[in-house]
Amino acid sequence: MADLNSLEAKFQEKIDNEIKIEPKDWMPEKYRQTLIRQISQHAHSEVVGMLPEGNWITRAPSLRRKVALLAKIQDEAGHGLYLYSAAETLGVERDDLIEQLHTGKAKYSSIFNYPTLTWADIGAVGWLVDGAAIMNQVMLTRTSYGPYSRAMVRICKEESFHQRQGYEILLTLSRGSEDQKRMLQDAVNRFWWPSLMMFGPSDKDSVHTAQAMKWKIKRKTNDELRQQFVDVCVDQARILGVTLPDPNLKWNEERGHYDFSEIDWDEFWNVVKGNGPCNKQRMDARIKAHEEGAWVREAAMAYAEKQAKRRKEETTQVA
Repeated sequence: MADLNSLEAKFQEKIDNEIKIEPKDWMPEKYRQTLIRQISQHAHSEVVGMLPEGNWITRAPSLRRKVALLAKIQDEAGHGLYLYSAAETLGVERDDLIEQLHTGKAKYSSIFNYPTLTWADIGAVGWLVDGAAIMNQVMLTRTSYGPYSRAMVRICKEESFHQRQGYEILLTLSRGSEDQKRMLQDAVNRFWWPSLMMFGPSDKDSVHTAQAMKWKIKRKTNDELRQQFVDVCVDQARILGVTLPDPNLKWNEERGHYDFSEIDWDEFWNVVKGNGPCNKQRMDARIKAHEEGAWVREAAMAYAEKQAKRRKEETTQVA
């Protein structure tokens, strides 16, 4: 027990001194499991997040929009791969993580269980959903686990582009016809509250936040990030000429922040538990894609094995 306490004390000292924890370093099992849970949920969210946007690839209003959307979806797939790779450094198998997703054991961001009904929704996803993601992910570039931190640097750069892309879609609609402006407002009305839910449960209801903050896996709490997001969005909404759907949204001079209404936590937990508008649809599509893509993975593995065998033979001949 004394040795374990000593190891934990040295581990915490490294974190307190802003020294990254690397895969071969000693770490508490709970730290490892916390990272596996968080990184895998993040990876799952990137992959499932491709689905509501993929819904609009064939219906994008111009070739330019189609190419940009395709590029964005490809980026999201890449983000998932970076994150699965980061999780694997903790000694977990990627196939096991994917199995947990498909069986419902692992979660992903609740936002992706809402439908994208119009083209304006794609803009709202870029502005609000990716905007909320950036707010959370910039913090993660400074997370205490090295592989996760380094993966987030590139991801944040690409997510920043996605956010600007979505905002530009909405800005174009805001300068269009009355029907386009109504479509814009409708999209914001539907995605505003689910975007605020992306930061997770309130601090008083979060069972992971305190320990994650101590280990510097997280640098800010859910509520701190949510407040920061609201403060940023108000001026951006004003430029778009849209009204954020919260009658209680107003500047509080004493706090130096915007006040806003309480989130409908019953809706949040209902979606998290699998009862959202698109939960079943998203999982069915993800499982179908995984099963139909099995031949691609098998072909890639066969090619990799063939190349490894060839390199080994060449090395033997040289020797």
